[in-house]
Amino acid sequence: MRAVSGKDLCKVLERAGWTLSRIKGTHHIYVRAGVPFSVSVPVHGNKTLKPGIQHGLMKQAGLTDADL
Repeated sequence: MRAVSGKDLCKVLERAGWTLSRIKGTHHIYVRAGVPFSVSVPVHGNKTLKPGIQHGLMKQAGLTDADL
């Protein structure tokens, strides 16, 4: 899995059909029609996400390595 920053993951989510609902501090909250939960992405500048956080967010959003 390629390490990405929070900003880059936000771009991937938007390409996959997720919509930015709101921003609370440094966390961008994404929602998608028909999905009963939201995805909260920590955006701390261009700092890369830790592997466990990135994997969990991608799994929650239904993304694969090919989407990166």
